Amino acid sequence: METDVVAIIGPQSSVVAHIISHVANELRVPLLSFAATDPTLTSLQFPFFVRTTQSDLYQMKAVAEIVDYYGWKEVIAIYVDDDYGRNGVAALDDELAARRCRISFKEGINSGTEVNRGDITSLLVKVALMQSRVIVLHAQTDYGFMVFNVARYLGMTDNGYVWIVTDWLSSLLDSASLPSETMDVLQGVLVLRQHTPDSDRKRAFFSRWNKLTGGSLGLHSYGLYAYDSVWLVARAIDAFFSQGGDLSCTNYTSLGGENKGGDLNLDAMSIFDNGTLLLKNILQSDFVGLSGRMKFEPDRSLVHPAYDVLNVVGTGLRRVGYWSNYSGLSIVSPEILYAKLPNRSSANQKLYSVIWPGETLSKPRGWVFPNNGRQLRIGVPIRVSYREFLSPVKGTQMFNGFCVDVFTAALNLLPYAVPYRFVPFGDGHKNPSYTELVHLITTGVCCLIILILYAY
Repeated sequence: METDVVAIIGPQSSVVAHIISHVANELRVPLLSFAATDPTLTSLQFPFFVRTTQSDLYQMKAVAEIVDYYGWKEVIAIYVDDDYGRNGVAALDDELAARRCRISFKEGINSGTEVNRGDITSLLVKVALMQSRVIVLHAQTDYGFMVFNVARYLGMTDNGYVWIVTDWLSSLLDSASLPSETMDVLQGVLVLRQHTPDSDRKRAFFSRWNKLTGGSLGLHSYGLYAYDSVWLVARAIDAFFSQGGDLSCTNYTSLGGENKGGDLNLDAMSIFDNGTLLLKNILQSDFVGLSGRMKFEPDRSLVHPAYDVLNVVGTGLRRVGYWSNYSGLSIVSPEILYAKLPNRSSANQKLYSVIWPGETLSKPRGWVFPNNGRQLRIGVPIRVSYREFLSPVKGTQMFNGFCVDVFTAALNLLPYAVPYRFVPFGDGHKNPSYTELVHLITTGVCCLIILILYAY
């Protein structure tokens, strides 16, 4: 950047994009990123930042709608502890809350060191003790595969678990063939992938790409967005010249002082005089690329955000449906639905059947009774009358009868676990005093005992 620069394409990392966006603002140089998906990278803070891919705001909305579609109420979020991971999970938290769901536990993996198997093992042991069995993994490749390897060792990729993984995994699976032992660890996982419409042009490009690489390197959706980003800049510069724009620059003098620039040689940088005009032409772009339509909304997001919903089965990915911001979950491609009126009713949301971890077609319940949760203590009177409604089971701390049947039937209807234990009240020789038990609860003597079973 010590030479005159009029546009930047990249970087691939959201963390690096935060840093470079400050420089782009100072130099008035449009920064087009085809891979920085952090939702906090916005034009309000970085007016010269242009995201030429989809924000994780939409990806997390898709995850939240999948969770809601299957009727789960709580998820566990595991993420890499940097801007990309933290801000993505924060967006997921908001989207789940809008659907009366929540993240019951979240923890980041330290991104400043090499992947540490011991730290990940400690994290997953905590997760295994919890109630939720729906796990959302938002990380980079190295961290993600270490999580799955440890989860496999701990038995957390078996029947009963749900793994929802963001698009880092689909990008890798689209670009490389993984060994069978690696694919075995991923069986049953749900994966998102940025949706790019099928087209003759796209198929022709893939054919040329395969000839160029000898079929040794696949091309994922971010590669398509990178290709379209180059053409977007080329078209914008062509329009810029047709409007009389020139590529003049002014020396950067904002730093000042004796140590101006230092080892970074910042004093060699230049401000692009007509950067605002080029940025305007970029934002006014409207053409169909390999990734779909390259057109920006007023908030500078690309039009028609959509994702493929995929299921890892066997040696590859099987598409079970789509998510689009226009119509939600569907088994029909978004391009067909764009021609119709939007319909986001629950009856219209649909996905094909999923093969879940453990090779089962039955939808996992999504929760178990936690091993580390506080139990709800239920005060139960030991009565001498109406024993068909409520009576202790001799030699145990359990009770049976009509009241117990109603209570357990109600618990079974809940979409989450309620660990409990019965606390007997009374000596069995005379009916206990309801008033006395209520008094103990209200005065705090037995504040954790809740009386819900009482036979008259």
